[in-house]
Amino acid sequence: MTTARRPRLNAVRIGPPGGDPVVLVHGIATDNLTSYYFTVAPALAAAGHDVVMYDQRGHGRSERPTTGYRLEDFTGDLAALLDGMDTTGPVHLVGNSFGGTVAFDYALRHPDRVASLLAVESEPPTAAWAAKMSALLAGSARRLRDGRALPWIDRTYGRHAARLVRRARPLLQETTIAADVASSRIPAEHRWRELDLPVLAVYGSTSDLTAMAPRLESLLPDCRTHLVPDHGHSVLVGDPRTVGTLMLDWLRAGHRQRTKAVRV
Repeated sequence: MTTARRPRLNAVRIGPPGGDPVVLVHGIATDNLTSYYFTVAPALAAAGHDVVMYDQRGHGRSERPTTGYRLEDFTGDLAALLDGMDTTGPVHLVGNSFGGTVAFDYALRHPDRVASLLAVESEPPTAAWAAKMSALLAGSARRLRDGRALPWIDRTYGRHAARLVRRARPLLQETTIAADVASSRIPAEHRWRELDLPVLAVYGSTSDLTAMAPRLESLLPDCRTHLVPDHGHSVLVGDPRTVGTLMLDWLRAGHRQRTKAVRV
């Protein structure tokens, strides 16, 4: 069951009106729309795409309800956002980390509304994913109760990382996000084999998610994968030039394919 009222979402739209629509979905806890705004979004807009990015519930400048963080709540927010967009036809979805999981779930439930899906360091929702993500969120909330945690993050990863973690602390400690993710509605695996849309999955070569690449290629009817050398889970921010080029090439190819299909 999803929340009765959708929280107010902060969204930013750049690029020419009427351009090919691309919707960017960010990751969880320490992420927000700025990870796109300061990396690949400007290049996508400059290439003529109508780019939409938004802060997911509980993140950035969007509302932070105390409960309502099952995967289907996030997917419902994306559906509501797309319902309110002044666009015709399907959109391209780009998801980073947890944002890719949201994009996968949305595409499975609304395949006619998605032109293509590009997932960066992401995996589709499974029972194993829900258990792992819930444990990570609960563990992070627990560790942040130790007053030594933030100073250690500052010393080890830098001031910017400490700032992101500090901002994520209310979401982790003052909401039911960990328990909600664990109780998310998980699609049956056989349905993924029916997802008839092009998917590109990008992973950092040193990430622990690289094993997901062959798994996706065997599971999805139309999936290609790409490994970015010498990068881990933060490949979007760590190498935005490479990731942006992959996105633009992917979108150009998808546009040509759709145009060819229309002409035939």
